[in-house]
Amino acid sequence: MKDAQMDGHPAGEARLRRADVSAKSIASQIVDTADQGAKKLESKLLLCWDELPHWRRDNIFIETGYRQVKPSYTHSLFSILHLHNESVNIWSHLIGAILAISTGIYLYQVIHPRYESASSSDIVVFACFFGGAILCLGMSATYHALLCHSEEVARWGNKLDYSGIVALIVGSYVPALYYGFFCRPTLMTSYLSLIVLLGIGCGIVSWVDRFRKPELRVFRASMFVGLGVSGVIPVVHGTIIDGYQALEDRMSISLVIFHGALYIFGAVLYASRWPERSFPGAFDIWGSSHQIFHCCVVLAAATHLYGMARAFDYHHTIMGSQCLID
Repeated sequence: MKDAQMDGHPAGEARLRRADVSAKSIASQIVDTADQGAKKLESKLLLCWDELPHWRRDNIFIETGYRQVKPSYTHSLFSILHLHNESVNIWSHLIGAILAISTGIYLYQVIHPRYESASSSDIVVFACFFGGAILCLGMSATYHALLCHSEEVARWGNKLDYSGIVALIVGSYVPALYYGFFCRPTLMTSYLSLIVLLGIGCGIVSWVDRFRKPELRVFRASMFVGLGVSGVIPVVHGTIIDGYQALEDRMSISLVIFHGALYIFGAVLYASRWPERSFPGAFDIWGSSHQIFHCCVVLAAATHLYGMARAFDYHHTIMGSQCLID
């Protein structure tokens, strides 16, 4: 009875307030402790290089931040929500794929209203580019997300990853050669056939297991650089026969060259494993050569799209629609 009476007095109310504050403090400490424990647990779930199974060991200069191997697609896909050494690789190309899909849909809706002379050929060549970009970025993001699933899944994902690169390179050349050599259909067909055949060859090599070994990284990178550089031949030829300004008008040659340089720059870093080679462990989560390569691919694709949009605009002007060649 006395306690009940005291609860109505100031002293009792003060005691209750102190108890309430104490309870909130304890609850806050519990939450903080749980958060710290979760972070520690998450960090422990990430592996170091020495803890990896043999088939996961690809870049010795990336020392930490590896996800544990678990044959579960759910585990692999949900792991993209956590920070690890594949996070940048996954999200850079996942976001790029989403942007490619949305941009492709938008451009499809505005091509015909923009120019009455726009034809199905315009749609097809842009579809080749967007198809290649979506395949490349989408399969790359999927591969890196599922890399921690199992050796078999990682092997198949790697093959799809390289096939996507081929699709992007070939798909990028289609609109460039179409607009650049529109007035020279024989040359256009010849160069398109050459690029497609080279792409098929690279795609086949990508599926042969002996070319997938880590020690053949430089060979693989060189092979894809070769496919990319093969586009130099029609560029040089076109410049000789039509002049630089004509190719700049018809296919935005300066942007084509720049987009190719971005691919080569990223591939060289990827093959040499720089900067992590010079600073092992410093670029495990952010800034590794593979991540820079991924960003170069997205930037190159965006640059090429801008160039092809300019080429499309010129192609449907009065000057661009005329073929005045010797």
